[in-house]
Amino acid sequence: MAWKIEQDRDACIGCGACASICPDNWKMESDGKSKPIKTEIEELGCNKEAADACPVQCIKIEKA
Repeated sequence: MAWKIEQDRDACIGCGACASICPDNWKMESDGKSKPIKTEIEELGCNKEAADACPVQCIKIEKA
């Protein structure tokens, strides 16, 4: 099953929680906000935990 990651970067506060929990698919950009490396993934892996840890809930993961 494939999954799609959507992130509202305008809402992102750059806390880095997602990047620290899931460094395999999340990185901090030069603007201080995070960004997923891949937005379409086959396995949820740590991405669910990263989304759940977001204090502003700007990460959504849905079935593709």
